[in-house]
Amino acid sequence: MRSIPAVLIDGRKIAAELQAGMKCETERLKSEQNLIPGLATILIGDDPASRTYVSMKKKACDSIGIYHEEHAFPEDVGEGEVIRLIRQLNDASKIHGILVQLPLPPHLNERKILNTVSPKKDVDGFHPVNMGNLIISDGTLVPCTPAGIMILLERAGVDIEGKHAVIAGRSSIVGKPVALMLLAKHATVTICHSKTRNLGEYTRRADILVVAAGRAKLITEDMVKEGAVVIDVGINRIDGKLCGDVDFEGIRKRASAITPVPGGVGPMTIAMLMRNTITAAKSTLK
Repeated sequence: MRSIPAVLIDGRKIAAELQAGMKCETERLKSEQNLIPGLATILIGDDPASRTYVSMKKKACDSIGIYHEEHAFPEDVGEGEVIRLIRQLNDASKIHGILVQLPLPPHLNERKILNTVSPKKDVDGFHPVNMGNLIISDGTLVPCTPAGIMILLERAGVDIEGKHAVIAGRSSIVGKPVALMLLAKHATVTICHSKTRNLGEYTRRADILVVAAGRAKLITEDMVKEGAVVIDVGINRIDGKLCGDVDFEGIRKRASAITPVPGGVGPMTIAMLMRNTITAAKSTLK
C-alpha cells in the first residue's frame, strides 16, 4: 500500500480555469467578429436532476458570455413537436449549439430526436456523423464527458502512451468515446461491462481506470493496482449524499491520482459543453 495518499484531480479548479479562458475568447469574438456563441437547451418533463443540470449549464453560459435559450416541454409532448423545434433551431443563425437534455420520456425515440440535430450544432457530440469523425480521430465536436476526462488526465500529468487503460462501462455517452480517445493517444484499451466475468481481474491490470458503470462503489480497494490513476464518472446518491462508482476512501490509499465525486468529472462536462458551443460558433466564420 502506498504511504502517500492519491493526488486529488480537482475538476472544479481545472474547469474554472478553462472557463476563464473561454470568457476571454467570447469577448474577443464579440469585439472582433461581432459573433456571440449561442446555445439552445431542450428540456422535456420535470425531472429534478435534469432541471438542475440545465440550470447549471445556463449559469455557465452567463458567466462566459454565451447566449442561451431554454425550451421546455411537458412530459407528454409529441415527438413531432420536438422535432419541429429542433429543425427551427437548426436554421436559427444566433444558435450554434443544440442540447437535448437526457434522459427523455420513454414514449419518445431518443435516437431519432438526437439525429435530427444538425451535426454542426451537435454540441453533445452524439450525432452519428460526429461519432464517426471520432473513430477516425478527426472530430471537432466530441462527447463532453470523455473530452473532460482527457483534459483531467493531461492536467494531472498522466503519460497515456503505452499505458493500459481499463474502462468499466460501454455507453455511447462515456465508455465507447473515451476508449476511442485513449486509443488515439496510444493507450492499450480494455472495455468492461455488466456481462464481464471477474471484473477485478481486468481492473487490477489498469494503469488508468475509468469507471462509468452507474453502480455506487462498484470498484473496491482490492480491485485497483497500486499507483493507478482512477477517474470516477459515477454520480450516485446514498443516504442523501453523492458518491461515485468507486470506493473513494479505500482506493485513495492505493491510487496515485483520483477524481472526487462531486467535484471531479462533472464540472469538466459542463466546461466541454461550453467549449463545443464556442467551437461550433467559430466554424461559421470559415
